[in-house]
Amino acid sequence: MKYKNGRFNIENVSVEKIAKKFGTPCYVYSCQNISNNIYNFKKNFKDINPLICFSVKSNSNSKILNLIGKFGLGADVVSKGELMVALKAKIKPEKIVFSGVGKTVNELQFAINKKILLINAESESEIIEIEKIAKKNKNKVNIGLRFNPDTDANTLKSISTGKKENKFGLTKKKFLKILKKYKNSKFVNIICLSVHIGSQITSHVPYKNMLNVVNKIIHQSKYKFKYIDLGGGMGIQYENNSNKLNYSKYNKLIKSFLKKNKSKIIFEPGRSIVGNAGYLISKIIYIKETNSKNFIILDAAMNDLIRPALYGAKHRIIPSKINRKKVKKIHEFVGPICETTDKFLTINDFQKINQKDLMIICDVGAYGMVLSSNYNLRPKPSEILVNKSSTRIITKRQKLNNII
Repeated sequence: MKYKNGRFNIENVSVEKIAKKFGTPCYVYSCQNISNNIYNFKKNFKDINPLICFSVKSNSNSKILNLIGKFGLGADVVSKGELMVALKAKIKPEKIVFSGVGKTVNELQFAINKKILLINAESESEIIEIEKIAKKNKNKVNIGLRFNPDTDANTLKSISTGKKENKFGLTKKKFLKILKKYKNSKFVNIICLSVHIGSQITSHVPYKNMLNVVNKIIHQSKYKFKYIDLGGGMGIQYENNSNKLNYSKYNKLIKSFLKKNKSKIIFEPGRSIVGNAGYLISKIIYIKETNSKNFIILDAAMNDLIRPALYGAKHRIIPSKINRKKVKKIHEFVGPICETTDKFLTINDFQKINQKDLMIICDVGAYGMVLSSNYNLRPKPSEILVNKSSTRIITKRQKLNNII
């Protein structure tokens, strides 16, 4: 993705052309970026030959999932809806893992009937329900036990999932107790130890700590797990000077771990596969000048992209066309929703921009459209897929009469 003759292109298509054809705001995804990310991920972890299960919660568009599935990836799902869309996208059931703390009986029944790879159980209560279904169906269900390693992911508190105070996983004591109780069950087959400590992790150190704890509990349990599900959480670069996870260092840690534990690794990447493949194209509605700053009011809002308001996330914002003239003033890019938190980014000194100019919010492929809403009764935007010089709608823009 680059500027060509002063205009920003997504693959071989200019943003101006996309906006003219499909309107704004709209999400746009690059097939090239997705394929490059998958290739890079596979290349860096080829030594351990993992099963890669894409995290559907990060981007649940069926066309995106279908593209990802063509590269041989499976899926990590956390609801019946996500499982249904993964199957609709032709992802093989034997490559699907069902995670999450609150699976309903209906969801468990559906997953079992579809013969997915395994269900990662988070409590004994859940295992009891799985056993009931298996007994009724006269079969044996593959499950994993999610372990809480009480490991700090060094990420935002709101997306940390591996500390003892978090709702996820089993404590060491409970994990060992459940394993002992159900390892010879007639109705569940414990084949996996699952762990996931958080999201947007940019250092290998938390993973090192996590693997050390996991290694200890495996040896204490003296149980042979067919799979070790290490979750996802691999961080990407959102800002120009920010860090991203070093795959090579993480790979070395896992190789060392596997010398002591002969299991197959499962990964659940989401952000690292689609994060930088997504762009949110928006038009400037108004420029509101004050003594201290200029408010750049976009037609995209927090209902379209809530990450900045929800997590304080900072996404790069770039213009669709380059203007060499600079305005030495604070520019605050905001949406039209009646909330002070409806703002995307504050930038000191920006190029000269005008009303109706197009702006591009970058790296929104993960946790963007999936978290959108109809707040202020605003229709959700369209989603566009770009492949070289071609574009196609993969989600139509909502119309007001569909939500009122």
